[in-house]
Amino acid sequence: MDTEAQPTERDRSSRPSDSEDTSDPAGPEGRSRFALVSRAADWLPGGRITLTVLVCLVFLLLLNTFLLQPFQIPSGSMESGLRIGDRVLVNKLAYRFGAHPRRGDIVVFDGTGYFGDADYIKRVVGVGGDHVVCCDEEGRLQVNGRSVDETAFLYPGDAPSSVAFDVVVPDGTLFVLGDHRGDSRDSRDHLGDPGGGMIPVGDVIGRADWIVWPAGHWTRLVRPDAYARVPAADGAHG
Repeated sequence: MDTEAQPTERDRSSRPSDSEDTSDPAGPEGRSRFALVSRAADWLPGGRITLTVLVCLVFLLLLNTFLLQPFQIPSGSMESGLRIGDRVLVNKLAYRFGAHPRRGDIVVFDGTGYFGDADYIKRVVGVGGDHVVCCDEEGRLQVNGRSVDETAFLYPGDAPSSVAFDVVVPDGTLFVLGDHRGDSRDSRDHLGDPGGGMIPVGDVIGRADWIVWPAGHWTRLVRPDAYARVPAADGAHG
């Protein structure tokens, strides 16, 4: 007797057909993703257009919250570099992960409890540990014994300060001034207030890196060389 097993009709029918062997190129995971998007679009009025707009809004919200934030210049205190109505882009990550504000940076900060219940934009003149004096024999600002030539950004015709001061900036704070010294309420005006006119680093929202509007005024804001040459004081971050 032939003992080799012969395929039965049941055996043949159990074999997968050629069509069943062909895999779905999209795959179950791919189908699930597209189906989810399709169901969401069907559920929303306006379909895929509305869904796209919502995704863009969520992206912009996350961007504004954690990375970049536009800020409109409200006054002439930073003229002539920053004019009333200009919009700057504030880098909110500039001072995260161990970085610190540096002299010459333009920063946006929350002035609540120090300057007033609003956000302000000023230039950092002194950081923690700095000895800031105005003025030297030639009428210039002096930081850690070095005179600073501010003519590249100081408003034309303005003196570095009409108010004399001699301060040491406490650690963890900043001494800030507007570039238009004749039209700026800044650290000089709050020397006798709680905190001595200093801004806590923790209240800094970020560094203004770009002027983005109007288009004709599009400019990258850079740190002036005049401050880069100031020597660091003990405990200061240059």
